[in-house]
Amino acid sequence: MNTARIFLVALFVSSGAAFAQVPSFRPVPTDLAREQSRPESTVRVQSSMNFFIPGLTNEGEEAQKLRERAKRVIYESAARECDLLRDTLAKDCRLESVNSNIDRQFAPQFNQQQLEGYRVNGQVSLIVTLK
Repeated sequence: MNTARIFLVALFVSSGAAFAQVPSFRPVPTDLAREQSRPESTVRVQSSMNFFIPGLTNEGEEAQKLRERAKRVIYESAARECDLLRDTLAKDCRLESVNSNIDRQFAPQFNQQQLEGYRVNGQVSLIVTLK
């Protein structure tokens, strides 16, 4: 063997010996320690709603009030969502985001006429700590 190769083999063997001499540390958790160190379980809850509100869709005051009423429905539903989750599965609930989309639309009625109004879509995202 040449000298460089012998040096590398000796270096590798001595390095391995140094690692072999380091004592290993493995703490054994007790049930109490495991329970105390476990973070509370949180989940993200998302809820969606879609509905149609008939009415004028122009730029007048009545149409503006209708759009505001549609948004109010979404925001009030978002506010009540945490109450519902606390009643059923959540210890704590935090509203993360609310999205609302309002589109002018003509929805067909049963008698083949079209009804003017707004198609409303809302999405709510919440962070929940489970009971």
